[in-house]
Amino acid sequence: MRLELVTAPGDPERPNEDWVSAALPASGQGGALVVLDGVTPPEGDDGCVHSVPWFAARLGGALVELSGSRRDMDLAEILSASIRRTADAHRATCDLSHARTPQATVALARWSEHAIEYLVLSDAVLLLEAPDGTVRAVVDDRLDRLPPGSLASAATVDGLLRNKEGGFFTAAADPAVAARAVTGTVPADEVRSLAGLTDGAGRWTDVFREGDWADVPELLRKAGPRGLIDRVRELEAADAAAGRVRLRRRKTHDDATAVFVEP
Repeated sequence: MRLELVTAPGDPERPNEDWVSAALPASGQGGALVVLDGVTPPEGDDGCVHSVPWFAARLGGALVELSGSRRDMDLAEILSASIRRTADAHRATCDLSHARTPQATVALARWSEHAIEYLVLSDAVLLLEAPDGTVRAVVDDRLDRLPPGSLASAATVDGLLRNKEGGFFTAAADPAVAARAVTGTVPADEVRSLAGLTDGAGRWTDVFREGDWADVPELLRKAGPRGLIDRVRELEAADAAAGRVRLRRRKTHDDATAVFVEP
């Protein structure tokens, strides 16, 4: 099998708030991938003494461990248990009820010789490429349905819209949010490749329109995740120099993560 992953900070002077990992059992049968995009809080109090990278690492580690060790649990149950475990790790020191408590978007997939399971929460994306080359984009489109004028990014939309009815949902401190994720299962023989992207890498499609989601797996196959992210960085720099035609109020460079798997 082929597995490649790359994550790159948007600003080398700031910690990367994305987190990515993949697990392959020693038996060689099956595996799992986890992609998280930590939500950058606005300046000011968020009720927590820990950083977003701290939170993403704890949540990501729990997701990887449970995805590999608990085949009896589905991915929504694994996300719920991982959120609970992470919350318990800082419940005594932090105000987890704060709207800006550390949180992350999630893309999670697990595969065996029989099936591919998937889960997406907020603005990460999973791409499932079929043997005939058709691509299914698994997305959580709640951000796209926010009122006009909202910035369509989990990192930039006002905290009052996060984890609320009429808004959108991220993995923060409430295990019940796992029920809001987009989930499903497809037969393994219907999937040629899997790709997971944070929105920083997904800009190639949803901001700069260099191609649609169906074009991404072939780009990853040829250039790898590094090639995709390098191309995004070139597009960001060119747009900023041209007066921010595409980026507008968005940050010039966002943390970007991509993982590509051919099981």
